[in-house]
Amino acid sequence: MLCRAIGATGERDGFPCVAMWTTEMACMTEELREPPGAEFDRTRDPLLLDNQLCYALYAAAHRMTKSYRPLLERIGLTYPQYLVLMVLWETDGVTVSEIGRRLRLDSGTLTPVLKRLETAGLLQRNRRRTDEREVEIALTEKGRALRADAAEVRQSVMCQLDLTEPEVQAMRIDLNHLIDSLSKD
Repeated sequence: MLCRAIGATGERDGFPCVAMWTTEMACMTEELREPPGAEFDRTRDPLLLDNQLCYALYAAAHRMTKSYRPLLERIGLTYPQYLVLMVLWETDGVTVSEIGRRLRLDSGTLTPVLKRLETAGLLQRNRRRTDEREVEIALTEKGRALRADAAEVRQSVMCQLDLTEPEVQAMRIDLNHLIDSLSKD
């Protein structure tokens, strides 16, 4: 909120959040000064690793991927391949750029993943007849059949989380909000 307000007033050098961060940090640093003899409250220190949202997200993403890895290996997939297949199980016959948009990846990152999935017989890549500049990705029968195995993988990981489905949905909503906030120009 402060970042947008400062940005609206036209902070210098095109870095409105830097000014807000500096002001916030100065205030927090001042607040952190405990009176002599008082015990230091570590939960208020903005630079402790355990107080960093970015680190919590990084560690959670790493652990989540690590939980999926052995389960996906059993069905012959990597985590990026699994993500691509999820997009295709939702909507088959989409372009590379549409898959990239959904996964927030560029075509240079996606192309090797798509080639490996094609080599494995899980999808086909074809130029669109209406526009040959676009490559359309379609599941093969083998790729469609893998969906049932992938559902079991997801269920196994969900059991590890010790969260209810509504808790998972609420967390996903919060994370999508965070992603949207960080994606604004």
